[in-house]
Amino acid sequence: MKSNLIGLYNDKSMVSAGIGNETIIIHNKLVRSDVIYWLDRKHNNKHENDFFDLMDDFVIYLNRTCYTGITGYEFHYTLYEKGSFYKKHIDQFQQNGSRAYSMVMYLNADWQQNDGGELCIHHLNNLQNISPVNGKSVFFKSNELEHEVLVTHQPRMSITGWLKTN
Repeated sequence: MKSNLIGLYNDKSMVSAGIGNETIIIHNKLVRSDVIYWLDRKHNNKHENDFFDLMDDFVIYLNRTCYTGITGYEFHYTLYEKGSFYKKHIDQFQQNGSRAYSMVMYLNADWQQNDGGELCIHHLNNLQNISPVNGKSVFFKSNELEHEVLVTHQPRMSITGWLKTN
């Protein structure tokens, strides 16, 4: 997956990420400065399709064991270039509650603590920083946890997305 992401970045296929909702997207580099590439089975890319097969199995498992009611998902590659960040936000749209769960899967080999780029979760009484170490995944309810990506001092790569309900 990482080599696929790097190839897309080198080919300039990744675009500046925005904030807003499915109808209004605003590009504000003072709030969010990463680049993304939406994954889609229509791309007929082996890496993306293998990932979607894994997510299909995960959704079946969650629906069977946790009764989550997940009916779909959306994912994108994310690359934070050196100096990039994403200010505090919540993942669920104000007018659309379909994003039920957020997922981030990190693709950063040899990540060091001083590389920055932590996912900072804003709990009620404290902050929790999660280092974007290769192979680590984070899963949380999209409407509950405010979070941000702290400034990264090295390129930071992930697959980011949402498990959705109707």
